[in-house]
Amino acid sequence: MSVALVRPSRPPTAASHRWRALALALVTTLVATLLAAVQAAPAQAAPVLLSQGGAVTASSQENGGTAAGHAVDGDGGTRWSSAFSDPQWIRVDLGSPAVLSRVELAWEAAHAKSYRIELSADGNSWTTAYSTTASAGGNETLTISGEARYVRLTGTERATGYGYSLWEFKVFGTRDGGGGPEIPGGGDLGPNVHVFDPSTPNIQGKVDEIFQQQEEAQFGSGRHALLFKPGTYNNLNAQIGFYTQIAGLGLNPNDTTFNGDVTVDAGWFDGNATQNFWRSAENLTLNPVSGTNRWAVSQAAPFRRMHVKGGLNLAPDGYGWASGGYIADSKIDGQVGPYSQQQWYTRDSSVGGWTNAVWNMTFSGVQGAPASSYPNPPYTTLDTTPISREKPFLYLDGNEYKVFVPAKRVNARGVSWDGGAQQGESIPLNRFYVVKQGATAATINAALAQGLNLLFTPGVYHIDQTINVNRANTVVLGLGLATIIPDNGVTAMKVADVDGVKLAGFLIDAGPVNSPTLLEVGPQGASADHSANPTSLQDVFVRIGGAGPGKATTSIVVNSDDTIIDHTWVWRADHGEGWGWETNRADYGVRVNGDDVLATGLFVEHFNKYDVEWYGERGRTIFFQNEKAYDAPNQAAIQNGNTKGYAAYRVDDSVEQHEGWGMGSYCYYNVDPTIVQEHGFKAPVKPGVKFHNLLVVSLGGNGQYEHVINSVGSPTSGTSTVPSTVVNFP
Repeated sequence: MSVALVRPSRPPTAASHRWRALALALVTTLVATLLAAVQAAPAQAAPVLLSQGGAVTASSQENGGTAAGHAVDGDGGTRWSSAFSDPQWIRVDLGSPAVLSRVELAWEAAHAKSYRIELSADGNSWTTAYSTTASAGGNETLTISGEARYVRLTGTERATGYGYSLWEFKVFGTRDGGGGPEIPGGGDLGPNVHVFDPSTPNIQGKVDEIFQQQEEAQFGSGRHALLFKPGTYNNLNAQIGFYTQIAGLGLNPNDTTFNGDVTVDAGWFDGNATQNFWRSAENLTLNPVSGTNRWAVSQAAPFRRMHVKGGLNLAPDGYGWASGGYIADSKIDGQVGPYSQQQWYTRDSSVGGWTNAVWNMTFSGVQGAPASSYPNPPYTTLDTTPISREKPFLYLDGNEYKVFVPAKRVNARGVSWDGGAQQGESIPLNRFYVVKQGATAATINAALAQGLNLLFTPGVYHIDQTINVNRANTVVLGLGLATIIPDNGVTAMKVADVDGVKLAGFLIDAGPVNSPTLLEVGPQGASADHSANPTSLQDVFVRIGGAGPGKATTSIVVNSDDTIIDHTWVWRADHGEGWGWETNRADYGVRVNGDDVLATGLFVEHFNKYDVEWYGERGRTIFFQNEKAYDAPNQAAIQNGNTKGYAAYRVDDSVEQHEGWGMGSYCYYNVDPTIVQEHGFKAPVKPGVKFHNLLVVSLGGNGQYEHVINSVGSPTSGTSTVPSTVVNFP
């Protein structure tokens, strides 16, 4: 309805002025009423893009550069093309059922003259939603209707002598009555991302300002990412505090060079580095001023894609305690000195040398690593890493932000970026929903349903519903230790049983209402084969308590087969606020039900019962670090039937094949030092279940272990902090 104002045909009289004023008042009121009614009307749910990045298969492909995935990648410059014959098809899995409304096709010159759009709930039985025998190719928008999870285009007659060739195959619809206005991708990175170039004034001053805020803010709410554009930066010492990420914005670490240092020390904690958590350094080249860079950290402080043109010192000034840590895809030209570090894991890297070991130094795929010699000295060295995929990262392509997703590597050794083109995929930022503080879980889920990836900017995000990652190949990337808190006992995030999801760079912090789980990878009973394109978790951390009361029955559950867990710290707090045996109750840390799951750098600590439970077949763990819960009030509190205590790492009796390397469990029962832990590890005695280089240690005699694994291995004794070891089991 509209209201028209008609110009009078003759000059108004004085009386008509009065009538006009009254008429205008009435019209103004009517227009305001109509506008209010329009604004109050509920928005109609708009269809969103569902297919982008979905799992896709095809009857054939013309060559290696025209894979089916190119038709749903959102890139108008890549395409799928088939063999030169009829018929041919391409099928996309939307991840879950949806009510469909339209299909958009962007044909290359080699298009279909005749084709069908077909729908299926299960991928087996198909119905036709649209068909034509007279397509002219080009860009087509097709109106369809129906509910389906799978959508297939079947070409029955080609228009040319070539195959069928699509730039893009887009499917639109809604899920669960959702939809709504389309959510834009891309945009600015928010106030807590600080971007520098070599000409930025007073870089040192800004970096120092953030460090002063974050140096002691172990449980604070500040979150920051310091991002440096490609170029050379002189005379810079970037000290890195809590919840701070520093990274280069080049595609290669050598694109961004500091003639200076990226430093972590422990002056704030009297030279003790055992609480230097939650920070990272990535994708930079360093020329340290003294020749050696200091990175004195403990858990949840990855050092990734770094090139140090000198040495690397992993201990604090004064060589106080340290309990880290993790290096991956990095090149250290000089020597690495762990000194007081109790344990460390290094993966797919290159080092100029390694000076010493305390309890457990583990390497896989590291050029220059010391040979295996466990337990004297305690080096565990694997020549290669069986399967790895480096963490996605933000970079600048000219002036455009993109996220690079490295390709999977098999039997990797050395860095991925040195000497040749890097293998992987670049995704423009406009294919990400850039999540900023204040965003709701509903909006985040709508963006995911629309086909967008997620880039969490530095901040703390309270959510009241589960974040559901249902689409294959979705990237969920956090900057600056972005933190997700479930407020009402929900699971923070669930991933469907789909290929190639990448979760990286964020912290899940349990809320005060108990969550049954905090992160689920795949639903219960998941069984799809993801060996060609596994889901990966990288620098995904979990915290229960410490920043305030938090509870969760099980922190991480992995149901999907072939998942890669690459560096996680799952921590039930032993200090801070909101912690105590029942205050931050959390019975289980990580539970693995999926088959062929690989963990590289598994740190899990302080759970009330089992820290890690493994039910899947052919699981593998390279490096495990654990402390049992400090705060057990007495022996009865940890009693497990007839067993004294719950193992730190338990493989279920049903498992036939499992293997682990470089694994340690420590006890520090300081509330009741008389507590006895029967063993650190529990596993069935079977030919296919194997462990290499295990240790248990009592810290200062606060509690003791009777054995290392099952009833094997010497007990710890007295107050001497000396590990008991087992080199091979069985």
